[in-house]
Amino acid sequence: SLKMCSMAILPVTVFAATNDRHTTTVPPLKQDDLSLYSVPQQKLRYEEPEAGQLEESVATLRKLVEPYAAWWQDTYSRVKPKIQGVVQLSSDTYAFLKNPPKDLYPRVGIIGFTGILGLFLARGSRIKRIVYPAGLMALSASLYFPEKTAALVKSTGESVYDCAVQSYSVVEKMLSPESKTKNNDSETKR
Repeated sequence: SLKMCSMAILPVTVFAATNDRHTTTVPPLKQDDLSLYSVPQQKLRYEEPEAGQLEESVATLRKLVEPYAAWWQDTYSRVKPKIQGVVQLSSDTYAFLKNPPKDLYPRVGIIGFTGILGLFLARGSRIKRIVYPAGLMALSASLYFPEKTAALVKSTGESVYDCAVQSYSVVEKMLSPESKTKNNDSETKR
């Protein structure tokens, strides 16, 4: 059996009998030429099909729409977080109002009523129309929510104090007689 296997591997020339007297000798084939697992190399090349009228019109449309699509994507990426924030706020508000704390609705009603009362009292200038309702609503809210009002007043009080000190120092520099004499001296030297 070893002889049979070795005989199968060796290249052998096989001659067949023909009726013709003209015999042609075929050169022996090599084992690589008869391999069952290799595919003969084919020289293929890809040819781009010519664009039709539909493809050309689609390409033209894409070129026209491309700047608008880029603008839309930029706008969407900027607006999306804001919309998500609004959706989150509204869902939190809905959850809060679904199970509100005790006496929330009467308090909100009274605060709203004082705002409307402020609108009736604010006849005249536009500043009164803004200040009276806002002031009365803030006053009634501070009566119903004193802890939150105290925290808000404390935080805003510090920032208002800082702004007042800065504006006082600026006004003092503008009105002091030393700064006027320095300005006059510098103007005369020029």
